[in-house]
Amino acid sequence: MKRFALIGAAGYIAPRHMKAIKDTGNTLVAAFDPYDGVGIMDNHFPDADFFTEFERFDRHIDKLRREGNPIDIISICSPNYLHDAHIRFGLKSGCDVICEKPLVLNPWNVDAIVDIEKETGKSAFTILQLRLHPSIIALKHKVDSAPKNKVFDVDLKYMTSRGKWYHHSWKGDIDKSGGIATNIGVHFFDMLTWIFGDILENKVHIHTRDTAAGYLHLERARINWFLSIDYNQIPEESKNAGKRTFRTLNMEGDEIEFSDGFTELHTDSYREILNGNGFPVAVSKKAIEIVYGIREGL
Repeated sequence: MKRFALIGAAGYIAPRHMKAIKDTGNTLVAAFDPYDGVGIMDNHFPDADFFTEFERFDRHIDKLRREGNPIDIISICSPNYLHDAHIRFGLKSGCDVICEKPLVLNPWNVDAIVDIEKETGKSAFTILQLRLHPSIIALKHKVDSAPKNKVFDVDLKYMTSRGKWYHHSWKGDIDKSGGIATNIGVHFFDMLTWIFGDILENKVHIHTRDTAAGYLHLERARINWFLSIDYNQIPEESKNAGKRTFRTLNMEGDEIEFSDGFTELHTDSYREILNGNGFPVAVSKKAIEIVYGIREGL
């Protein structure tokens, strides 16, 4: 049984991490969040220590280490712009780290984390759940089996509507979230580079606070992509079905269905990491380079 600590216990994604820790037979020892509305912990780890001040959380993690009961792994679900600092904290505290996407906001932060891993002997991993989705794995096999000079035409659309609260939160602040392409798109860009290879060209057509779109030329694909949090962008048939999210991946006229099967992918990610098959920090860099380029207009 591994002993976990969690940074960012009150956020939207934290319950998936709590469930993953529990479902893989491990325990959450301590959690931190400046916001104290974390009743969800009662469904998973009611006995875990909880802190609303990082300094006290830091002291507690250090105390456990000195007493011979160290934390093995720190999971990070904090706002995107804090991931880099919290990963560094976890590694320097003698823990391995599992970090929600995006790993960091800037490509050079990836290189710095790799250096800290070498210094500490500890490892950081990120959640790249689409790489574990059966439909995406099947797509990769199809592409890998095609002639090596084949370049595919791909269309990706992802719309996940958000309310007015979004722009009043850290997610609506591009300096904190990285903007739409980073906040809701980085795992899609990771999936695309995993399947279709290195970046050759990255063009941005639209980049607003609600919508981003562009063209991505990879080694084996020409990709038109569209991302939005605007409910009005969702197709009418999806709205009529009561849905507020729409995603589609089309490759040369073939629709790749991957809307279902998301709920257990965090648990699958944890299981792979604990079995020694996690995705190391360096593999995140391609997708982070893409979203950084989108954000900076490069």
